[in-house]
Amino acid sequence: MRKLTILLALLGLALLTGCTAWFGAGSVMKAIVSIGVVGFMATVVAQLAVDAILGLAWHAACRDIPFVQLVVSRMIRDAAASCLPFSQLGGMVLGIRATCSSDLFAPRGKGRPVNGSEAACANLVDITTEVMGQILFILTAVLCLVAHQQSSPFARPVIIGLVLLTMGIAGFIYTQRRGGDLLKRAGRMLGHNMAAQWQDAMLSSADSIQERFDAIWSHPRRIVEGALLHYVGWLGSAATIWVAYYFLGAHLSFGGAVAIEGVACGIMSVSFLVPAGLGVQEAAYITLGSAFGIAPSISLGLSLLRRGRELVIGIPMLLLWQAMEMRALRHKKAAPAQPEEAPARKPASPPQD
Repeated sequence: MRKLTILLALLGLALLTGCTAWFGAGSVMKAIVSIGVVGFMATVVAQLAVDAILGLAWHAACRDIPFVQLVVSRMIRDAAASCLPFSQLGGMVLGIRATCSSDLFAPRGKGRPVNGSEAACANLVDITTEVMGQILFILTAVLCLVAHQQSSPFARPVIIGLVLLTMGIAGFIYTQRRGGDLLKRAGRMLGHNMAAQWQDAMLSSADSIQERFDAIWSHPRRIVEGALLHYVGWLGSAATIWVAYYFLGAHLSFGGAVAIEGVACGIMSVSFLVPAGLGVQEAAYITLGSAFGIAPSISLGLSLLRRGRELVIGIPMLLLWQAMEMRALRHKKAAPAQPEEAPARKPASPPQD
């Protein structure tokens, strides 16, 4: 898997370099510089607002964890996927770790420690509700694209991908509802091939994980609220694209921004193994922007500006995560060791006459 990820990253970087050379580095840099500091900071502020909405969406589904912890964990998870040479799966692992330690930066009295199984369940549920909102967003994007260009070549493959994505998330939901039972069944089937204590640990962890999933999915209204808030967040990401195009001097309606961002999002979701979507994001923006009469150099500049925005937000979040880890390590070392119990004394024998 690691070799495949590295290979895809190199191919994406080569595609990015080729696009820059093909459309001219000078014209691309001119588009980037034209946005100015004010325009770039406007996109950063818009993205921070979207991050707050994503935190609300997560908190709507997982209300046992404070809102601040979830916002910090979500931003760290996204930073790992966009700023580090990880795929989306690698960002997921780091996000689980961040969820366990983000209580250190929550308001005093509101944060609480989260163990690994609870963090994993919370992150999986958040990804599930996000994909549910993403499906609705991609469908909205396809409708906007067809309204602009009825014979768009992207409509049919995106709809096919949308059907596959819907089937995949349905299976993912089923796994969360029955995952503990499946894990226990596997533990019983493999029981004669593993040590007894390993089998007991596997069965007990399966019960714990299934209880957490059941507690979350027992409130379907919260799941729906989380998915709808994620849909609003996806619309917010389209708004950031619209703002960036505005400052770049491109005339684009909000419906066009929804079409570009939604279809590009559908394309990038298929290439989730490519670290940070290198090359895929640029090719998607260039092709979709051309359908709306936007020069390829501007769309390529937009993609590079988006990566710059991710670095501006992501690097401080990764540094914050390192601070969280170091603080947790200090607390662990400073915790007083439990005193060993003194051996019980034997009762003194009665004096003999």
